[in-house]
Amino acid sequence: MKRLMSAALLAAMGTGAQAEDVTLQLKWVTQAQFAGYYVAQAKGFYEEEGLTVTIKPGGPDIAPTQVIAGGGADVVIDWMPSALAAREKGLALVNIAQPFASSGMMLTCLAETGIKEPKDFADKTLGVWFFGNEYPFLSWMSQLGFATDGSAGGVTVLKQGFNVDPLLQKQAACISTMTYNEYWQVIDAGITPEQLVTFKYQDMGVATLEDGLYVMEDKLADPAFQETMVKFVRASMKGWKYAEANTDEAAMIVLENDETGAQTETHQKRMMGEVAKLTAGSNGALDVAAAEKTVATLLAGGSDPVITKAPEGAWTSMITDKALAP
Repeated sequence: MKRLMSAALLAAMGTGAQAEDVTLQLKWVTQAQFAGYYVAQAKGFYEEEGLTVTIKPGGPDIAPTQVIAGGGADVVIDWMPSALAAREKGLALVNIAQPFASSGMMLTCLAETGIKEPKDFADKTLGVWFFGNEYPFLSWMSQLGFATDGSAGGVTVLKQGFNVDPLLQKQAACISTMTYNEYWQVIDAGITPEQLVTFKYQDMGVATLEDGLYVMEDKLADPAFQETMVKFVRASMKGWKYAEANTDEAAMIVLENDETGAQTETHQKRMMGEVAKLTAGSNGALDVAAAEKTVATLLAGGSDPVITKAPEGAWTSMITDKALAP
C-alpha cells in the first residue's frame, strides 16, 4: 500500500528540494528491538523531516562496524563496547544519540546447577555471544576474578549461537539472553521462571550502553551531514516515544516490515513491552555518566581489557543538542 506523502514532504517537493537519503544498519534482524525506527518510517516522521530512510536488517553474519567501514550505511546501531573496541582499532565511530537508557542483557541459568550468585559461576560452562557482544561478559568475569580459558576455578566459555539451545540441551549452566528476547524463548520452550536464576548486567553494576546510534567521525565533520543526522535523530526519537506509548501498534508495524515471516505477533508484542522499559526515560541524549561507566567497566578487564585507554571523541552531543532543541 502506498503511503500518503506528508505535507512537509510535498512542500519540499514544491520548492524543488530533494529528500535526503539515509541508510540505517540494524544490529540484528527485524524485530521490536528496533521498533522506533520502523514506527518513524511508517508514521511519516522521516518524511516530515525530508528524509528517505532505508533500514537494513542485520543478522548473525552482519557486523554493523564492518558495514559502516565499507560505506554500506550512514548510521549504525551498535553496543558501546563493540563501538569503542572498533574505535581503538582504528574505526573512528562516534555515538550521536542513545535511545536505550538501560541494558537488557543478562545471564540466564538453570537453578538445578546450583548457581545462586556470581561466585557460583566457578567451574561452570557459560554461553556467550561473540561478534562484539562478548565484551561486557569478559569484563564482568575479569572483575569477578574468573579466568575464561576453562582452567580450574575459572569458567569455560561456550561460543553461543543466537539461540537458547545450549541451555535447553544442558550444554551450559547459563546462557546469554536479553530481557526482551531469548529469556522468553527459554520460557516458551517449557522451562518455568522458578527453574531459572537470572543475573541482569544492570543489577550487577556491569551494564554497558546498548543500541546507540553511531556514525563515522570524518562524515560528522560535514555540516550538511550533521544537519541530516539532526533530522534523523529527531524523527527517530519521535518514533521511539510513539512506540513506547503504543506498544501493540508498534509491534504490528515491525511485523509488517519482517520480510522473513519469522516473527510472531505474540513474541513481538511481548518484546515491545520489554523494550519500552529500556528506552523509557531517554530522550535520545547520551548520559555521559553512563558512557563513562561503560568505559570504566571495559577498562577493568584485567590482563586482557576490552579497551586499553579511555577514548577521546567517542561521543558527541552536537546532534542531540540541536535535535532536542524546542
